[in-house]
Amino acid sequence: MLSIRPAEPADLPAVAAIYGHYATESLVTFDEAPLPLDAWQTRLADLRERGLPFLVGEADGTVAGYAFAGPWKPKPAYRHTVENSVYLAPPWAGRGFGTQLLQALLDECAQAGLHQVIAVITDTGSDASAALHRRLGFTEAGRLTGVGFKHGRWIDTVLMQRALS
Repeated sequence: MLSIRPAEPADLPAVAAIYGHYATESLVTFDEAPLPLDAWQTRLADLRERGLPFLVGEADGTVAGYAFAGPWKPKPAYRHTVENSVYLAPPWAGRGFGTQLLQALLDECAQAGLHQVIAVITDTGSDASAALHRRLGFTEAGRLTGVGFKHGRWIDTVLMQRALS
C-alpha cells in the first residue's frame, strides 16, 4: 500500500537517489547526471513558496516514489499552468503507485487553483509514462523531434496536457 504525503527535507536523499538512477541509467530524463541534494532542497523550498505540490509516496517505510508540479514557463501569464514530474524507485514500478501519485498530484493542483498540467515525456520506445498520463485524462498536444541526445541516440519528446478547470 502506498501512503502519499507532502515531501519533507528528510525525504530528499531518497528522492535524489530515485532521480539519479533515471538520470544515469535511462532516457526518461534529459539530465545525464544525478542532481545534488542542494538542488532538491532548493526545488522543495521554491515549490513550497509558490504553493505548488511536491509529494512522496511511502511503501514499507521507504520513499517509493515522488511527484511534483513546477512552473511550466517563467512568464507571468503561464502562472496557472504547471509541468508535472512523477518518478518511482525501480523496485516499486508496475504496482499502480505511479497512478496513485499522479492522481494525488492532480488533486493538489486543482485545489491550488491551477488550470493546466503539462507532461513532457521522452519517447524512449516504452509507452508506460504516456499510458499513465492517458489513464488520468491527459491528451497528446504535440511532439518535438530529435530535441535530446543521450546514450548515443536522438530522442523525441511528447507533450501531453490536461485541463483541471
